[in-house]
Amino acid sequence: MQKLELWHNISCSKSNSAKDFLDKNGFEISIRDYLLNPPSKNELKELLKKLNISIFDLVRTGEDLYKDLKLENIKEEDKLIDAVLLNPILIQRPILVGKNKAFIIRPPLKIEDVLEELCK
Repeated sequence: MQKLELWHNISCSKSNSAKDFLDKNGFEISIRDYLLNPPSKNELKELLKKLNISIFDLVRTGEDLYKDLKLENIKEEDKLIDAVLLNPILIQRPILVGKNKAFIIRPPLKIEDVLEELCK
């Protein structure tokens, strides 16, 4: 089985649920606390490729910070990427990353389907 990485926020109940499920079911995962270890621009772009989404789909638009920074006015992908790199709290979570694909595990019940897809 391939090595999996969980982009994790310890303060997020959905992220903790995903981690607990993976731990209880014996999956070998590495944990990336992306708030303490934020991605580089290249890492974030690679993640977006694996997710097959744009940065506009990865951002947590409900965060107060998103509204405070008026990020809804940004239309250029690179500018929004730069804002997210400075404020990684805006990244959707949890994200399970495999070798070639990644998935946002929302809702946490989706994790079994995601694991099946990643382990193909």
